[in-house]
Amino acid sequence: MSDIDQIDFEIIAALRNNARIANKELAEQIGLAPSSCLERVRYLRARGYIRDAHVEVDLIALGLGLQAMVAIRMNQHSRVGLQAFQDYVIGLDEVLTIYHLSGANDFMVHIAVKDAETLRDFVLDSFAERPEVAHIETAVIYEQVKNWKLVDKRGDLEQP
Repeated sequence: MSDIDQIDFEIIAALRNNARIANKELAEQIGLAPSSCLERVRYLRARGYIRDAHVEVDLIALGLGLQAMVAIRMNQHSRVGLQAFQDYVIGLDEVLTIYHLSGANDFMVHIAVKDAETLRDFVLDSFAERPEVAHIETAVIYEQVKNWKLVDKRGDLEQP
């Protein structure tokens, strides 16, 4: 059982929506005194409920107008082999995220590239030539929509 309450969930939800929000504005939004809000945020960080804050990058503005998910099925499933492949993949500049999955595919790799030709070349050069890879399936992402809602410990939805 966690040691946080509804107010902490509201703070986490608000920070998920805008990690750069000023403490004074966060406190106002949650309905706390700024000192109490800052104390709670520090507590949430110290306990690992909040690990980090990230910048949302406009991939299109950076010239990476095409995103795709690449499903990868491995030939063998040893812990060492899977970890080695994961380490290799995360080192590729085009890779945004790697998911290690259960089911038919072992990995789902989220990538961002310039265009369809670059996507084809990346998949062929980075995955198709690897002997441990048995199957590759690529799906182009048309649109990405993020859900910033947070489910609290009682199952209620908290909206930022």
